[in-house]
Amino acid sequence: MPSLRLLVLFFFLFFSVHSQEDTPIARFLRYLQFNTAHPNPSYADPISFLISQANTIGLHARTLEFTPSKPLLLLTWPGSNPSLPSVLFNSHLDSVPAEPSKWIYPPFSATLAPDGKIYARGAQDDKCIAMQYLEAIRNLKANGFTPSRTVHISYVPDEEIGGFDGSAKFAESKEFEDLNVGFVLDEGQASTGEEFRVFYADRSPWGLIIKATGDPGHGSRLYDNGAMENLMKSVEVITKFRESQFDIVKSGEAMNSEVISVNPVYLKAGIPSPTGFVMNMQPSEAEAGFDLRLPPTADPDLTKKRIAEEWAPARRNMTYELIEKGPIRDYLDRPLMTLTNDSNPWWPVFKQAIEAAGGKLSRPEILASTTDARFMRQRGIPTLGFSPMTNTPILLHDHNEFLKDTVYLRGIEVYESVISSLSSFKGESY
Repeated sequence: MPSLRLLVLFFFLFFSVHSQEDTPIARFLRYLQFNTAHPNPSYADPISFLISQANTIGLHARTLEFTPSKPLLLLTWPGSNPSLPSVLFNSHLDSVPAEPSKWIYPPFSATLAPDGKIYARGAQDDKCIAMQYLEAIRNLKANGFTPSRTVHISYVPDEEIGGFDGSAKFAESKEFEDLNVGFVLDEGQASTGEEFRVFYADRSPWGLIIKATGDPGHGSRLYDNGAMENLMKSVEVITKFRESQFDIVKSGEAMNSEVISVNPVYLKAGIPSPTGFVMNMQPSEAEAGFDLRLPPTADPDLTKKRIAEEWAPARRNMTYELIEKGPIRDYLDRPLMTLTNDSNPWWPVFKQAIEAAGGKLSRPEILASTTDARFMRQRGIPTLGFSPMTNTPILLHDHNEFLKDTVYLRGIEVYESVISSLSSFKGESY
């Protein structure tokens, strides 16, 4: 028991010392301690903290609110040539829920373990970049750097639930139009290897609800066009399509994010009884829900045709509801993608900035999930997803999410190079 008490005391003193210091790690720990998890994220306190940090390094701050109780913080570092299109760095304030009983440390305690791992919900997704932006600017200012282009940082609400009351409304606002944004850098994901990952597109999320109807009947009867029979036929067809897409991934022909994914998420049928379900009666209605993710290279019209004709055909007494969760094309009806070659003038600037910081980019990817970057791409603004984390397991939305202190500090150096390079770019934007 004495050894256990000493260990507890060690952890307490270790964390207390670091949390009281005014260092990049200590500031990161403080930001991680704000509980911004859904369904009830608290935005006021973290925004106050971020404003206090902005004030210490001389950034302009203003709070916008496009939906009541869902504030958006915008920080600005004016450039020497404000006529040039600005550069925007985005991060979201909110996080997904955490199950404390499944964690080594409480998820909002922001515990710095002796091995340098910082355990907290949001450590990777994406409170790390929120603070790294500020730390990089703090260092650039201390070294006398002045950007040519104005630099903005946005901290937006509700990204984890679609961003419709955050980035979506921000991107459509006059306030955003007045920023004259030429390039956006948003969140990415950790890399398990030495190379940094960069994302030029997201997959578009769709929700599909298929409903089948049919005559009810005794559980012993065999007859055609029952609700469950019709629904199961659709499930079989969808499963075969899913397997065909997964086979492409397994063969190495494409990455997971480059194919259409479709996964069942719920099944609802049967006639309830006090002990469960009536087992000797076939129901007249059945329903299933599916999560679809479409890469920008997929034809959305072809997918809709497949749903109507193969997955939920009316001839089998089926109806469906398709929920498109956000844009799939930009304002010129082009796929939501940012070019990663020299035809995009921002790409070589970004790539060279990573190399100047001693890093290397892996092959540009489509993000398997979805971020707020889609709302910027919808406006035709070049937007990349990037989070400077290498040699790090991908733990976003997972138990025991962590980021090593050394990885976090290196990320600050990377952003110093990225911010200075992008804000010094004198060429045409897009």
